[in-house]
Amino acid sequence: MQKLALFLLKAFGWKLCIAPPPSKKYVLIGAPHTSNWDFVVGLLGLWGGRIRARFLGKKELFKPPLGFLMRALGGIPVDRSRRSNLVDQVAEIFKREEEIAILITPEGTRGRAPYWRTGFYYMALKAGVPIALGYADYRRKEVGIGAYLYPTGDIRKDFALIREFYQDKTGLRPEKQGPIRIREEEGEGAETR
Repeated sequence: MQKLALFLLKAFGWKLCIAPPPSKKYVLIGAPHTSNWDFVVGLLGLWGGRIRARFLGKKELFKPPLGFLMRALGGIPVDRSRRSNLVDQVAEIFKREEEIAILITPEGTRGRAPYWRTGFYYMALKAGVPIALGYADYRRKEVGIGAYLYPTGDIRKDFALIREFYQDKTGLRPEKQGPIRIREEEGEGAETR
């Protein structure tokens, strides 16, 4: 798959750039997320970089007949009805695994979102793993992982670094890129791209 992915990326004019991870475990975020094509480009980037990223899905999606396919694609079932929250469930997954990358799209939608969801941040913080800053930049035709950030617990400071990294990354539909900020209730408010 790696050779095929690299061939296809090159054939379509894309460049793969992956900074080596500082850990065998990390939360991988993918942004900007403005089109269904992000999945295709991102998947080719993961295959080309030999990264077996996993993703979260509600446990109901893992029942027959789709369950086998969801697991084969790297899905991890999570129970939203359990008393413990998703952050705790993911921290447990990181504790159990020797090597794992869990992929999250913090915008949560392909449309313009008013803020990023911060679950990825708290998952990495609780698990003590870095956040890999994955991207697909359609202007430069570049896909990859450009940097890693260990969350400090100061979400404002850490989001400023994340915002700085993504400020020059352009999605396929730039008009659908929302600001890289957190909800006001979490303390940041009006900061934008």
